[in-house]
This record gives sequence, C-alpha cells and structure tokens, in this order.
Amino acid sequence: MRKYETIVISDPDLQDQTRTELFDKIRDIITRENGIFLYLDDWGSKKLAYEIRKKLRGHYACLTFGGTGDLVKELERNLRLNENVMKFMTILVSDDVTAESLAQEVKDAEAAKAASDAAQAAAVAENATKTDADTGVETSEEPVKTAQASGSDKPAVQTETQTAETVTDDQN
Repeated sequence: MRKYETIVISDPDLQDQTRTELFDKIRDIITRENGIFLYLDDWGSKKLAYEIRKKLRGHYACLTFGGTGDLVKELERNLRLNENVMKFMTILVSDDVTAESLAQEVKDAEAAKAASDAAQAAAVAENATKTDADTGVETSEEPVKTAQASGSDKPAVQTETQTAETVTDDQN
C-alpha cells in the first residue's frame, strides 16, 4: 500500500453543501476501492496563478489517503468527469506503508488537532479582556517594560503591570 496526497482545486462559486458532497463522493471512491482515507485539509479560496475556466480564484483542498495505483486511476477518472473540479494533482508521499501505520497516523492527527484546539481556546481565554458590566469600562492588563538609568553602561529593565481603561460606547 502507498500513501498519496491529492490537491483538488474546485470552483470557488460552489455552495458549501455542494462542496461537501464533492468531498464525500471522493471519500466514497477511496473506501470503495479498498483505500484508507486519512484526512481532508481545506485550504480555502485562494487566487490562482493563472486563469482557469475564466476564473481567477479557486477553492483548494488536500486529501491524504492510502491505497494502490488502481485507486488513484479511478479517483482521477472521477475527478476529470466532475465539472466542479477545475484542477487536481496526485502526489506519492510514501512508497511502502501498512494499514496499521495509516490507522495510527489518523489517531495521532486527531489527537494533535484536539490538543491544538485546546491550546488555542486557552490562549483566547487568557488574552480575553475583562469588561465591567456596571460601569461600561473595559480593562486589560499588559506588561510594560521601562528602563531605569543606573551607573553602568547597560540600563536595568524592569517589567511593570499597567492597567488600561477604555470607556465603551453603549449608544448602539
């Protein structure tokens, strides 16, 4: 079994539901041909290097899967027939992998995504500003560095905490 990545550029004017159906169809083809679908990385809408089908933008997605050469032939045949796909390219990532290693990679990717989401949520909560509902005053604490002059050539750097207050406009 081999590991592949297929980059798909779809029509940027597609509705989200139609695009989801396209990717579901690709997953079905992979599983029907005894392949292992690993993950879909949606890169979003980006500007194209050159015009394709009179469009200057395209919606990019990267599909990672394990399978055989016959699976790739069938997948590319279906992508050629689909009018919503503007371009695609399949890349061989690894020549010899096992189904167990691909299953472990899926578990590792899911665990990494969960850890990343948790870290991002913690960072947002930590940097959130505190709003006093009674006064309409928004406060945030930021460390500010100040230099103190001393007798030596290098100034000593001291970190202080400064409280910034901003009055919010409640007229809206």
